[in-house]
Amino acid sequence: MLFKPVRLSLLTQIALLLTIVVIISTFLVSLLFSSMIDEMVESYMGKQAMTVAKLAAQNEKIIDAFQEKNPTVTMQPIAETIRKTTGASYVTIVNTKGIRYTNPNPDSIGKHTATSNDASLLREQSVIYKDTGISGPAIKAKTPIWNEQGKVIGVSSVGFLLNDVEEQTDVYRTKIIQLAMIPLAIGAVGAMIIARRIRKVILGLEPEEISSLFKEKEATLESIRDATIVINTQNQVSSMNRKARLLFGGQTIQKGYVIKEKKLQTLLKEVLTFKEERINQPVVFENQLFIADLSPFLKNGQTEGVVLTARPMSEVEKLTEELSQMKAFSENMRSQNHEFLNKLNTLYGLLRLGQYERAMQLISQEVQERQDVISFLVSSVADPMIAACLLGKLNRAKEQQVSLTIDEESSLSLSLTAQEAQQMVSIIGNIIDNALEAARTEKGREGKVSVSFTDFGKEIVFDIEDNGAGVPAHMEERIFQEGYTTKTGENHGIGLTIVQHALQQLGGDLYLSKSQLGGTRFTIVVPKKEEFDGDD
Repeated sequence: MLFKPVRLSLLTQIALLLTIVVIISTFLVSLLFSSMIDEMVESYMGKQAMTVAKLAAQNEKIIDAFQEKNPTVTMQPIAETIRKTTGASYVTIVNTKGIRYTNPNPDSIGKHTATSNDASLLREQSVIYKDTGISGPAIKAKTPIWNEQGKVIGVSSVGFLLNDVEEQTDVYRTKIIQLAMIPLAIGAVGAMIIARRIRKVILGLEPEEISSLFKEKEATLESIRDATIVINTQNQVSSMNRKARLLFGGQTIQKGYVIKEKKLQTLLKEVLTFKEERINQPVVFENQLFIADLSPFLKNGQTEGVVLTARPMSEVEKLTEELSQMKAFSENMRSQNHEFLNKLNTLYGLLRLGQYERAMQLISQEVQERQDVISFLVSSVADPMIAACLLGKLNRAKEQQVSLTIDEESSLSLSLTAQEAQQMVSIIGNIIDNALEAARTEKGREGKVSVSFTDFGKEIVFDIEDNGAGVPAHMEERIFQEGYTTKTGENHGIGLTIVQHALQQLGGDLYLSKSQLGGTRFTIVVPKKEEFDGDD
């Protein structure tokens, strides 16, 4: 029967790894200290043995006893006293022939030493070495004994048995092991704490789960069809999805790119400060117009950054072109319905009062006026979208009780592509709306707006004038800044930004001047493209 391998959790793996590392480290350190202690103890014992040997060699009674017939009688008590006082294993005094005069074992007195004394007797050197004598392995020290005439008369030999040294070393090793248990215990507990901390940080997930979850999130982010960009608290791009990389070519905006647009910076600051999302915000980003959603992402209650989802205005316009046309048609119908309902009530009143002649005049006048406007637009404007836009603005002006007139000398015979027509409608529509609003606000029912246009020559030119308050000279630059508006409420201040964006796509320009009506005159100049130059 095959046994399945045991799968350890990340917490267990980390705890085991850290524990093993601590155990190995403690063992190696203990081994190192143990080796060092052995060397230190041996070195210390050797020096101690030499000190004791010299102490015996310099003892005057021992030196004088060399002249006696039986030196042992004098030397043995002194040597034993020194041995017991210093803790040495033995203190032996020998003559120049190597015969022992003293030894802890009385039976060894009078016998020849087992080791050579040449180093001290012949070369007059003090030596420390490890050797095995009759008492067993020992650390030994030998030094010459000189008489008053400076002649070597014997050797003082002192030894510490290794058994005694090892006992002392074992005591030190035991203390090292006891001390090593403290960092081992601390390391084991620390390993568990660190492992639990790591597990908490990664939300209790295993590595396989983290990998799978990361791949799922990455696939989800990459599959979003809107450009999605993550921006940190320093207004720097942290990451972006595939749509964003395609939209910006992977070069204009990269990781670390700093957001420069003022309105976008303001929106980011609001989201980071108030931790509230901003939806459907028109913004200019890298000279492109977008509709953006901004949402904060939080960590432990603190805002870590902002997720920006952007849709290019061109895509929005393309997707909503039909809806815009239907909305314009519906608005026109509503305006006409409102206007004709009033006139129908007037006509009904005239008929009820028997004013048939006046009723006929009203009908004729209305039919003629409508017919004149439609006939003029059909004959003067070749592009149906621009004609529909102008017709809609005429109805809009009537609803707002503002006079909107189109110069009868105006002409636009150039046919545009659907995209160019849409951009032209966006330009003239926004400017006419602003003119109607300015005239109505300043003059009320006396408000006037005049529109003229021509495509004579190599440019399409629109002049839109009003009798509103006008734009002061020092404000002419500011009105084109994104977000600038004199209106109250949200999502204002973007109209002229949209105009600027559309003009940029068409390669056109917009000029401001004083209107003869008393307000502002906007002049739109769009160069013709070669393929639409007609007979030129």
